Amino acid sequence: MKYISSDTNIWLDFETISRADLPFRLPCTYVMYREALEEEVISPPDLLENLKEKGLEAVELTTEEFFYAAECVEKYVKISRYDSTALAIAKHRGIPLLTGDNALRKAAIKEGVEVIGTIGILDKLYEDNYINAPEYKYCLAQLLEHKERRLPAEEMMKRLDALE
Repeated sequence: MKYISSDTNIWLDFETISRADLPFRLPCTYVMYREALEEEVISPPDLLENLKEKGLEAVELTTEEFFYAAECVEKYVKISRYDSTALAIAKHRGIPLLTGDNALRKAAIKEGVEVIGTIGILDKLYEDNYINAPEYKYCLAQLLEHKERRLPAEEMMKRLDALE
C-alpha cells in the first residue's frame, strides 16, 4: 500500500463539497503529524473523527524529521510549522506530499518531493474508475463554486470542458 503525507487543506477542500470520503477510495494510506492533525483539523467539529475513521493515520516525527522540519521553517518562511512537518515526513519517508498550499508545494518541489493536490486526487479517482464521470464532474463544479478554496479554476475548467 502506498503512503502519502498529508497537509490539512486537502481535507477541507473535500469537506467543503461533502466528499471527504473520496480520497480514501484510492489504495493508499494518508498520514499526518499527530499534533498538526489535532490542532488544524478542528472545523467542522466532527471532521477529525470522520477522517480518522476513514483511515487518516496520525504519526509521530522521527528525530531526523523533527530537525528537518525546523530547517524548512527557516529556509521557507512562507510555510507554517505544520506545513514543514508534512514536508519532512514526505521527504524522509520517500512518499508523496498531499497539499494545495502553494508555498508548501513550491518548497516540496525544491526539496525533490512529489506533490499531489486536490485536483490530482480527483483525476486519479476518475482515471482509475473509483468515481464515474458524473461524480468527477460534480466535484469539479462544486470546487469551482467555492472560490475560497483557492484551487486553479482554469485547470478545473479544462477538465470539465474535456468531459463535454
